[in-house]
Amino acid sequence: MFKTVLMIEKALSDADVELVTTLHSEEKVSFVVLMQPRGKQDELLRALDDVALGHLDKMVHEHDESESGPTVASESLAHSLRHLREAGAEAVGELVEDAPLERLRVVVEEHSADEVVVLTSPHFVEEFFHRDWASQARHKVGVPVLRLFASDS
Repeated sequence: MFKTVLMIEKALSDADVELVTTLHSEEKVSFVVLMQPRGKQDELLRALDDVALGHLDKMVHEHDESESGPTVASESLAHSLRHLREAGAEAVGELVEDAPLERLRVVVEEHSADEVVVLTSPHFVEEFFHRDWASQARHKVGVPVLRLFASDS
């Protein structure tokens, strides 16, 4: 069985689930999902990304969404795990509040993961300066790191 640590920042869509569960053809996959919802830590970078992508309406409403707190994050994680299992994969997960890259390193070691898949919305400013999760993870874990863009649906 192929073991993948999947880093996400929002609930997986049907398209996201199909993408990650078909990466290895017919091979059975086990996921450990680490979810760190978009928080206040990089508001300026996210605002610049939203402007670069033409998502001005998203930038204006982001403060409303960030007030929803851990309940929405927990529900999003549960939704994602349920959909991965319905697609035939094994899946466990956890919310990560602080230090997501350090937690990633520990989880990769604990589960003897074969790879890390980072599935997030585009973060062009962070990616340009190599401050995104995938770029940083490549220096922290001893397994391949794949960067994929989450579906907007």
